[in-house]
Amino acid sequence: MKGNELRQAYLQFFESKGHLKLDSYPLIPENDPSLLLIGAGMAPLKPFFTGKLVPPRTRVTTCQKCIRTGDIENVGRTARHHTFFEMLGNFSFGDYFKKDAIHWAWEFLTEVIKLDKNRLYVTVYPDDQEAYDVWHKEVGLPDSHISRLEDNFWEIGEGPCGPDSEIFYDLGEERGCGSPDCAPGCDCDRYLEIWNLVFTQFNRTAEGTYEPLEKKNIDTGAGLERLASVLQNKESNFETDLIFPIIERAAQMAKVTYHTDANTDVSLKVIGDHIRAIAVLIGDGVLPSNEGRGYVLRRILRRAVRHGRLLGIKGLFLTELIDVVVDILGPGLKDLVEKKSFIKRVVANEEERFNQTLEQGLAMLTALVDELKKNEATVIGGADVFKLYDTYGFPWELTEEIAGESGLSIDMEGFEKAMAEQRARARAAREDVDAKVATPDITFLANETLTADEDAKASEILMIGRGANRVDRAEDGEEVTVIVLTTPFHAEGGGQLGDTGYIVGPMGKLEVHNTKKLPEGTTYHIATVVEGSVAVGDDVTFEVDTARRLSMARNHTATHLLHAALKRVLGDHVNQAGSLVMPDRLRFDFTHFSPVSDDEMKEITRLVNEEILKAQNLTIQEMGMDEAKALGAMALFGEKYGDRVRVVTVPDFSIELCGGSHVPNTAVIGSFRIVSEGGIGSGVRRIEAVTGAAALKLAQDDQEKLATLATMVKAKPEALVQRVQQLLDETKNLEHELAAARKELASGSMNDVLAGKFDVNGLTGVVAEVKANDMEELRNIADMVRDHIGSGVVLLGMAGEGKVNFVCMATKGAVKQGIHAGNIVKQTAQAAGGNGGGRPDMAQAGGKKPEALSEALAVGKQAIVNMVQ
Repeated sequence: MKGNELRQAYLQFFESKGHLKLDSYPLIPENDPSLLLIGAGMAPLKPFFTGKLVPPRTRVTTCQKCIRTGDIENVGRTARHHTFFEMLGNFSFGDYFKKDAIHWAWEFLTEVIKLDKNRLYVTVYPDDQEAYDVWHKEVGLPDSHISRLEDNFWEIGEGPCGPDSEIFYDLGEERGCGSPDCAPGCDCDRYLEIWNLVFTQFNRTAEGTYEPLEKKNIDTGAGLERLASVLQNKESNFETDLIFPIIERAAQMAKVTYHTDANTDVSLKVIGDHIRAIAVLIGDGVLPSNEGRGYVLRRILRRAVRHGRLLGIKGLFLTELIDVVVDILGPGLKDLVEKKSFIKRVVANEEERFNQTLEQGLAMLTALVDELKKNEATVIGGADVFKLYDTYGFPWELTEEIAGESGLSIDMEGFEKAMAEQRARARAAREDVDAKVATPDITFLANETLTADEDAKASEILMIGRGANRVDRAEDGEEVTVIVLTTPFHAEGGGQLGDTGYIVGPMGKLEVHNTKKLPEGTTYHIATVVEGSVAVGDDVTFEVDTARRLSMARNHTATHLLHAALKRVLGDHVNQAGSLVMPDRLRFDFTHFSPVSDDEMKEITRLVNEEILKAQNLTIQEMGMDEAKALGAMALFGEKYGDRVRVVTVPDFSIELCGGSHVPNTAVIGSFRIVSEGGIGSGVRRIEAVTGAAALKLAQDDQEKLATLATMVKAKPEALVQRVQQLLDETKNLEHELAAARKELASGSMNDVLAGKFDVNGLTGVVAEVKANDMEELRNIADMVRDHIGSGVVLLGMAGEGKVNFVCMATKGAVKQGIHAGNIVKQTAQAAGGNGGGRPDMAQAGGKKPEALSEALAVGKQAIVNMVQ
């Protein structure tokens, strides 16, 4: 069975058992700042397991994309380690429990994919007699195939926990360690864990006691790649049809053969694994950067490039492998097919940037390693590790890996000290404080019909939360989360800030700082009690800051127009990579691989303002996702949508999926102006712009500046450009005249300079003090003197306020006679309280004692004499 067929078979099997099949959640966690990336099948479902949110159904099945990099150094060196993998899972939220979970796992393994029953083994927790009895008495598994292991208990601190049961497949005695005690749980490769069934039945308290849960859950996970390796009878996951075609293509590009050299195999497997991770990360909206998720992607990509180099691949090669990845994973992850061209552009851009510095970085690192080994040292200094990171883009993990291959380690403490500022920025860039506001259990609201209505004037408080706890009342000064039956406040989303304002009750008043939305759609308000007190059940009225909302609506609609204009002017490869809609401005990040030219910026601005002047009515509709796609609606990168979506259309110009607030007519925007454009990362550009009153204010400020400039240069505003050009031409002519005058003055002083001419052993030398305005003029005079004498050496000095400068120049013939300008100028400068040096033919230096100029030149002259005597 092929990998894609296995995935489909699993999901269809559990659909037949009443499970709701959900698409894989994006790798970027939603409303979970505790996670950088999704690393387990159950991770996106945590709110359903904790009971804080009501699941769409009590039975769910998924095939979840996962990324783990904690043991990235093992990838390619073992049969099972991956950075990217897919986790098959079936989940019960207070529905079925152990009996059904075990029976269905057995049914799928033995009847659907037809594994040999005699090669299946299980482990259970020693105290879990219930699970043992189901396996032994009901499934019929012999006692010799069931092991009791203390490790079979899943818990992470306080909270839901419980025993688990792991299912193993016997790969054969020849894959074992030979020990008579070899059994599931042994460190050898004989028994392969293919499925873990977690029975969440207890709640661990802060005191360490285990209380039975009223609603018990099932959380299972089966590795798609592992199951495929068993079904396809492969020694490792890398040889399955989910990965091996990539390895084959990489081997062709490198002109090597798989399974002929251990080191070659490691590099091929690293590339095979990493390129899959690269594709799905970019497909889910992660872009290369030096922080957070972007750093994970950059690290994986650069690791893949390095292993390509180890195989002898010199040019760009990763983009070609993306085609293979999409062919393999596309049937199960259809968004990869849609985004393939964009993924390839990002990969090509990042690979090209890294290639530009890789050779230099590797050369530096190789020299460092050689030097350390020569001196019998064992540690690469933190400053050197940081330089490799900062200058050559080497993640410290890559430096550590290369160093380890030579038996060296790295000074992590020193590196972290050098990286302190970058880490501080990364922490600051994490989710803002509001995103970390703990939300209480809201499952009691499951039967309430919560609605959002921008025109709502009054409603009822249904819940007040303080931290993770529900409270009946909140007093003056307390910060709380509030849920009402019907809210007019628009929730944060799609880059737009949430509404602010006031919620007013009979005994108190709340100031709303932000409005956000939980994953299942419930809107909640982050607020402070500013007067009296508020209580659950209070009838309240609303005071939304409508002026602020309208300003954001202008900027949000303008963002849609900007997105459409960028695609028309720059190309269809442009995709939104992030946005921020604020009352006073908008920020739009987009994928593009070169700076936007002035002409392109003008055309983009013209298109947006043209749509504003057309005074087009927007249409906002709710519809199914398939219908929206058929209309051509753009889905934003990395956003997760439900079955019903909101489509915002500007006729004949823009159509996007969006939950934000918008103006009813484009004319309400007023006008649009771009304030800045620049690069913020690999293949990502940023435009900042203003609309409405902010655009008018900017235009007025510009007009005032132009009027002031016109007055300064004594011209009318309409003639300002011609006047400035006239002044620039006059300035240029004056500079030429001044330079000519200085040259003439220097030439006139030639006789005085040549008075210091002397000969020693056939060498002509000139040592003199001259008057010059700066070092450039001093060098120009030295050039003229050297040209005048034809062959020889020139040493000149000039004194200024509190300092002295020297320059020495020597012709090729003089250098052959033993002259070294760098050594001459060094001795000269030292005599004047300074230092310096340079090449044999040219050098310059400075000193702090202008009163010692004559004495220093005498020292320099003696140095010349000494060199040729």
